[in-house]
Amino acid sequence: MKISCEEAATICNKSQYKEAGFWQIIKLRFHIFTCKTCAKFTKQNQMLTSLCDRANLSTLSESEKEAMKKDLKKHL
Repeated sequence: MKISCEEAATICNKSQYKEAGFWQIIKLRFHIFTCKTCAKFTKQNQMLTSLCDRANLSTLSESEKEAMKKDLKKHL
């Protein structure tokens, strides 16, 4: 059940987007209980996600992206 710090970081990132499975989260919790570096990473990752959620960030629509690509091609 032991996982590496690299795997813990991957699971942490997946869990922020609700993509981590139940057993992955259990493994992550056990790992961060024993690894202070990953515990700090997880806490900072959660804080960053929370800040992004509160900022109400928006992205370009697909049509806006295409228009921007065409405009960039014109200038190259």
